[in-house]
Amino acid sequence: MEHGYAGQTLHIDISARQPDEKIWFEKVTEAMKDIFTGGKGFCLSILWRLVSGWTKWDGADNAICVAPGPLGGLTTCPGAGKSIVTAISPLTGSVVDSNVGGHFGPFLKFAGFDALSVQGKSDKDTVVFIDGITGQIQIFQVSGLPRDAYQISDVLTHHFGEGKPRNISVITAGPGAKNTRMGCLNFSWFDFKRQIVRYKQAGRGGLGTVFADKGLKAIVVRWDASRLNENNPADGHNLTELTRRHTRELIALDPKQNEMATVGTTHLVTIMNDHDLIPVHNFQFGSHPSVPNLGAEVFRKMFDPGYDGCWIGCALACAHGIKDFVPTSGPYKGKKVFVDGPEYETIAGCGSNLGIFDPRFVVEINFYCDAYGLDTISVGTSIAFAMECFERGLIDEYNTGGMKLRFGDKKAVLELLHQMAKGRGFGAIVGQGIRQMKKMFAANCGVDRHLLKDIGMEAKGLEFSEYITKESLAQQGGYGLALKGAQHDEAWLIFLDMVHNFMPTFEKKAEALHWFPMWRTWFSLCGLCKLPWNDVVPEGNKETPEPAKVTQHVNWYAQYFSALTGKTVTPEDLLLMSERVYTFQRLFNLKMGFGRREHDSLPYRAMGPVTVEEYESRAERYDRQLVEKYGVDLIGKSLTDKIALMRKFREAAYEELKNAVYKRRGWTNDGIPTLALVRRLGIDFPDVVELLRQNRVTA
Repeated sequence: MEHGYAGQTLHIDISARQPDEKIWFEKVTEAMKDIFTGGKGFCLSILWRLVSGWTKWDGADNAICVAPGPLGGLTTCPGAGKSIVTAISPLTGSVVDSNVGGHFGPFLKFAGFDALSVQGKSDKDTVVFIDGITGQIQIFQVSGLPRDAYQISDVLTHHFGEGKPRNISVITAGPGAKNTRMGCLNFSWFDFKRQIVRYKQAGRGGLGTVFADKGLKAIVVRWDASRLNENNPADGHNLTELTRRHTRELIALDPKQNEMATVGTTHLVTIMNDHDLIPVHNFQFGSHPSVPNLGAEVFRKMFDPGYDGCWIGCALACAHGIKDFVPTSGPYKGKKVFVDGPEYETIAGCGSNLGIFDPRFVVEINFYCDAYGLDTISVGTSIAFAMECFERGLIDEYNTGGMKLRFGDKKAVLELLHQMAKGRGFGAIVGQGIRQMKKMFAANCGVDRHLLKDIGMEAKGLEFSEYITKESLAQQGGYGLALKGAQHDEAWLIFLDMVHNFMPTFEKKAEALHWFPMWRTWFSLCGLCKLPWNDVVPEGNKETPEPAKVTQHVNWYAQYFSALTGKTVTPEDLLLMSERVYTFQRLFNLKMGFGRREHDSLPYRAMGPVTVEEYESRAERYDRQLVEKYGVDLIGKSLTDKIALMRKFREAAYEELKNAVYKRRGWTNDGIPTLALVRRLGIDFPDVVELLRQNRVTA
């Protein structure tokens, strides 16, 4: 290990017939570090070389790639346990990435590898074991392992741990991942205090589905958990002092701010409700009087107290869980279980968005999604879409197999979830995701395709995460222009735009939609969680020129990277690292047949009111905007007229936003990075230049 890098990557082909073809290693060059940094950058670089533009998600050449990043595994740095996973997605057909906590990424690096790729397919259940203690890598074809992710991880943790379960981290999927397109991956760590295996999820994009389709049951890594100071920083003393300063700040200020160490992201629930931003009834509405039943004060009483960091030494410690929960349905009915979570996204997606405001129901959905290997965001958003289709009469009981799938029906949702895990009944259809459901409902049920497009909350094939964007044009861009689809991890700009009006012009919105995605990308390159950056902010941050950027912390991160690697960098250098990888990922989309203006479109519900009910629920707001913002004379205008006018103005604004963002990012008006940008960033590889030429970009 030298200055945060192990110096090599590990590649496994589980379908190779010859032993010497199954496992190979590649050196991490200085050029690779300079261009791709680590983490997501390494994953994208590896995957680019393994796949072609014709690769499908279930092709043997598709690969699961995992990488931690150079700062990953630091035990003094808050949030340094992150990994990034990439593959070609079964939901989008293009490259997808998902970040995840747990111990796997750090253990993988300490075992000697900056990145891992697994390609090929096996017709038998397969377990990969990476033993960092002995230096051995083994591939087992197995039988008789349990089906769900919890049991698999528990069995393998104790089997490979040899009496030391803290030394083990496991990646698993589950039966739901095998039978849907929205499978997630569970990354484990052993909770020594509770003596149980705990989990974080790489949820987005169907990565668990790719994993299961390959025949993988698990990837296991072993490392001596007593040897964690393995990053060998260039300036260890300075790095320790810098990161401990951040830790002290978190400990002092978190109790006064968001209480992440006590209630985690549940603090967002009532805030989003108060600002009309939490999805209700398939994103039709942004608030509901029963939402406080799902808020932080409820979960404060339910969470099991104690330290809950998903990586060693993280003072934010927001990975909370619920002890001795008893499910009311499914294979664990009547049994006490420990539930990791829920987070805000699960509460909103599987609670309010389904018209359900029962916290215990949300906990049960959370538990089974993890056990089955299902992404709670895609599950909740997809079921909400199916519910609205049923309530509007677009589908009926014949289509649902007899279920009356109405908002608020807890029993129906649980039945549907168990069907999804088994690949049976109407659950098998919902498990294909919203994009596929829209095609099926139009073809088989005669439903208007335009209406389905308007209310089906997906972009690029990925279901929306759980925020209402109707009143924030900048956040519409944050979803629609996000490289992998409708996920908020690139840019969360709602408050800056809608509440504070800090971005009144298209140019200012475009600048925000450049800076924030670039900055947030940097965390995924380095193995860091973004929460310590802006969920706890320094005292006096509000008085700084740009409080949303938390510039003191941005400067600290530049100092961390410098002390670790020995390369003196500024915040601008960190943004440049991200811009290289971000632009490369856009080019990856182009390689896969996407990555153009047309692919940055949104369902209209993300922009404005689709239905009469939506408009009437905020009629005063919409009428005022038509008059004051757009100069419309409402005399004689019917409700249908007003909905149509609002749509015309808002769709035009979104197209204008695209123009401004493309210009700021150095892309063509069709959303393709220019050759000049690619050359400036140093990613003008021959195949990249040829890809641009094929798409008529020559300057």
